[in-house]
Amino acid sequence: MAGLIQKVLVFVDGSEESIVAAHYAVCLSKTLNARLTALYVVNTRAVEDLVKTKIFLAAEQEEYTRDIESDAEKYLNHIKSLGRQKGVTVETVQKHGAPFLEIKKEVQEQDIDLLVIGELSKIRSRRDEFYNEAERAMRNVSCSVLIVKDEDRVYEVYESMTV
Repeated sequence: MAGLIQKVLVFVDGSEESIVAAHYAVCLSKTLNARLTALYVVNTRAVEDLVKTKIFLAAEQEEYTRDIESDAEKYLNHIKSLGRQKGVTVETVQKHGAPFLEIKKEVQEQDIDLLVIGELSKIRSRRDEFYNEAERAMRNVSCSVLIVKDEDRVYEVYESMTV
């Protein structure tokens, strides 16, 4: 019989919390011998909102999107490196759209068993709550979700793990 968790997806958005989650996902995937995918979603919805409200011009939208794509590639390569250091292969995926919808699609398309996300940020307003993409994904995916906390402990476990 196969294990309960065979496919793990970690959502990376460049925040410190998501990097901590990636460290944890590498450790968990190694321990469970599970396949690990790191997903970064370029939030085109947010960029479109900036254009609609005239904070950005259309020309600035393209440049900003390219910058975010470049950042996404750097973060995904970093997660790949974290995996490589511990003998874990990390598949990386970069998508464009509304993060919570793209996370939900990735979970369905890959038949993911576990979504790993970083600690949710403190909600300061109803608007923040509505736009927290990780929380929206957590509430909408069909798989189990693990929220990673205790940054110091995660780094300690990651550093102590041998190849």
